[in-house]
Amino acid sequence: MKNEGKRIIWPANIDGIKSKSQGRIISKKDSVQSPELDEIKRSAEMLGLNPEIEPDKAYPRSWWELRGRVLVDDKGSKSSIARKIADNIKKWRAG
Repeated sequence: MKNEGKRIIWPANIDGIKSKSQGRIISKKDSVQSPELDEIKRSAEMLGLNPEIEPDKAYPRSWWELRGRVLVDDKGSKSSIARKIADNIKKWRAG
């Protein structure tokens, strides 16, 4: 299977605008507003997670939005990986 040994990070997983029921898996204070696939990919690269972008995918809870997803190496829990990715994005946005 292609996704074996990988975790899927959807933009909704770290989006502070989304609620938990809409797919956010980290706290609002740890999340970022409207993360882009390129930001998630760049952050995952810096963490050494070998990211792969799949831009034509839609998060199942919002199937009408083709925001894509990023596959990363499975090096910890999904929430801890998502928190680290969001933290890197916040640092870049802050300047």
